[in-house]
Amino acid sequence: MEGTLFGYTEAQIAQFGLTFGVGAFILYMLFIVLNLARESRAGRFGTFVLFMVLSFGMLGFLAKNLIQWVLGI
Repeated sequence: MEGTLFGYTEAQIAQFGLTFGVGAFILYMLFIVLNLARESRAGRFGTFVLFMVLSFGMLGFLAKNLIQWVLGI
């Protein structure tokens, strides 16, 4: 079996890494934003603004995956 690692193809390993690796990275970045809000004593509105602004790119990535799943791409 050429091109496999532990019975998985390169494409399967890449998809796993993209799904769970980037998902874990997003959770870590949300933790960083929460920690930033705590240390700066931003309050409720400030924390909301920090999450909205700093997490907007992550929302786009998640929306792209959701759209691909819905369309079956």
